[in-house]
Amino acid sequence: MMVTVASGKGGTGKTTVAANLARICGATLLDCDVEEPNAHLFLKGEPCGEPEIVSVPVPEVDEGRCDGCGECGRFCAYKALVVLGRRVLVFPELCHGCGGCMRVCPKGAIRETRQRIGSVETFRSGNMTLVQGRLDIGVAAAPPLIRAVKNHAPKDGDALVDAPPGTACPVVTALRGTDCAVLVTEPTPFGLHDLGLAVDVVRELGLPFGVVVNRADADDCARAACRAGHIPLLAEIPDDRRIAEAYSRGELAVEAVPEYRRVFETLMTRINGLGAKQTRADTDGHKHE
Repeated sequence: MMVTVASGKGGTGKTTVAANLARICGATLLDCDVEEPNAHLFLKGEPCGEPEIVSVPVPEVDEGRCDGCGECGRFCAYKALVVLGRRVLVFPELCHGCGGCMRVCPKGAIRETRQRIGSVETFRSGNMTLVQGRLDIGVAAAPPLIRAVKNHAPKDGDALVDAPPGTACPVVTALRGTDCAVLVTEPTPFGLHDLGLAVDVVRELGLPFGVVVNRADADDCARAACRAGHIPLLAEIPDDRRIAEAYSRGELAVEAVPEYRRVFETLMTRINGLGAKQTRADTDGHKHE
């Protein structure tokens, strides 16, 4: 089973939940927050070999064959190619690597070259494996690197995806192809507002999901929001100073404050229930085809 841990905003405790769950169940953790990966701060381990370099295809124009017809620029929805007179300007940072410009060029003047966007690093930490992507400075498009990280998910066994914050394309890429989602929020107006955005995304993708309330206190606003939206409340992690202190030292809550181990074990059991619902839904769908 592959589970994505996501949130509508940064700072809610998404990585805290993902890293503690990974330690509890010994799953592979895929840190897809490639612009700022930080799971390695809590799951310290030994690197497994050299980093894998990830590159994407970008167009290169042979000016000797190009007649400036403009077909490539008209085709590209992302304006990665702009035709000025008989010259084609290429903006690699806008290219999505679809290869369409090569297909529509009547002169065969476009070929693909490879451009590095980042790397994938693998670590072994105790009973689990951590795979993280690291986007190169100045690179704008994170989804190809996120897909490269997810390609390291084990064929057998569980994987946890630590998604980027927010609800934009990188988050959707992290969510796609997974069995269920865990949305981490906090009982604040900002947290609940952005939780609503994340809920809209996972519902659009058709994923079963539930909510974890981090830094929970006596305020019932998060529980009330889940009840109003008919959203499963999977767990509440108290606003405990000991967890914050462990976090500041780069330690996991389940190791620094052992009583929280039971909280995350129960959470994992409930997540497995969400995954089982998806499996049954897929099975029922095949039966009706």
